[in-house]
Amino acid sequence: MKFTKPGIDALTCPPGKRDAMFTDSDVKGFAIRVNATGSKTFLFNYRFAGKPRRLVFGQYGELTLAQARKLAEAARGKVLAGGDPAGDKKAAAHAFQQQAIEEAKRAAVNALTFQVLTERWASNALRDSSESHSTEAPRRLRFNFADMLDRPAHALTVAEVQNRLDKVAEKHPTTARRLQAYGRAMYGWAVKRQLVTENPFTNAVIEGREVSRDRVLTDAELGAVWRAACQMPYAFGPFFRLLVLTLQRRSEVAGMRWDEITPDLTTWTIPASRTKNGKEHIVHLSEPARQVLASLHRQTDPKTSAISPLVFTNTGRTPISGFSDGKERLEALMAQEQVENGAKEQKNAGKKPSALPANGWRLHDLRRTGVTTMARLGIGPHVADKVLNHTEGAISGVAAVYQRHEFLKERAAALDAWAAHVLRVAESSGIEPHASNVVQLGRV
Repeated sequence: MKFTKPGIDALTCPPGKRDAMFTDSDVKGFAIRVNATGSKTFLFNYRFAGKPRRLVFGQYGELTLAQARKLAEAARGKVLAGGDPAGDKKAAAHAFQQQAIEEAKRAAVNALTFQVLTERWASNALRDSSESHSTEAPRRLRFNFADMLDRPAHALTVAEVQNRLDKVAEKHPTTARRLQAYGRAMYGWAVKRQLVTENPFTNAVIEGREVSRDRVLTDAELGAVWRAACQMPYAFGPFFRLLVLTLQRRSEVAGMRWDEITPDLTTWTIPASRTKNGKEHIVHLSEPARQVLASLHRQTDPKTSAISPLVFTNTGRTPISGFSDGKERLEALMAQEQVENGAKEQKNAGKKPSALPANGWRLHDLRRTGVTTMARLGIGPHVADKVLNHTEGAISGVAAVYQRHEFLKERAAALDAWAAHVLRVAESSGIEPHASNVVQLGRV
């Protein structure tokens, strides 16, 4: 039949059949299939490579007769030219589907930015690490690669990593090595999970070897540090004093919580989650340390007015930060004292101003200074190692496996002796550093 709109409208499927095929007399192969449900579909029948083929155009109503006829004429032309329009349509649909899949994959890969990767690494690979490491490693990576946080993680190149590490190494080679180690571990974790294909930190190079620090403050320098800390208000003043008196790590003292301290202020227990070696650590608090804590007011969260569980905080919710700025203020007070002492010394004939104290030191050097001084005071190295919570120390290897004694009494005596030494060297300047000279602290 010659297809016309009235003719197509009148077409029905014969009773007892699922469908019926009607062909057009004008365009060979052009047909319409009528289902028992009443739906009508335009299509084109032809043969390709000796086999019957069918190209479906669409439903009558969605396509007009004129549109369907034009499609049939175009398909007829392709067949006469030796083409396979149904095969071409299938190939195009498959290509479109594959393109959609690839675009979805690229979107998923690009969604894994450097920022997201550090978060996933911290919450998965580092969840069983110590609190200090699980916090510090991602924080340093985000800080030093801040301009790349929104970049897809896979797009970070070896050259970009090398340039950034070189820039950091110009002033802080040790920090550059730590960054390389953190980045290599993070990307190695991601490669194993097929989140990225390459580790840009693996082939990065940091020139020179890492030199172990051996800086130990002299008694004069230690005294100057203590006296300057006594002049500083909350939070860094008492923080620096407890850092000296307890010899614990900076992050551990900064994160000190009131519920970690016994009511009588004699013992501070650092939970395993906050220690570097992942083991709970008991710290004896000497009398000067107890005086520092007793002088502190409990801080509050300014937003909620809730009492903060943290000993040292400027927000009521997070531990103090900005240690570099705090140390600069400490050193400024030390320099001011040196200038004043130099002016006094110049009045005395034959005396020269002494050198600026504590030049080129770090907060971590206080731990080395403490354990070195303990040796001078006759305290055993195994006790000093326990004070610092070192896993490997004077007792190591097989002996460490069997030696489980914690030397709590000896550690308490060692910290008492160390505190007495700190006060003694601080008093050598004529300034009394006891509680009467401690700056009274107010709320943040």
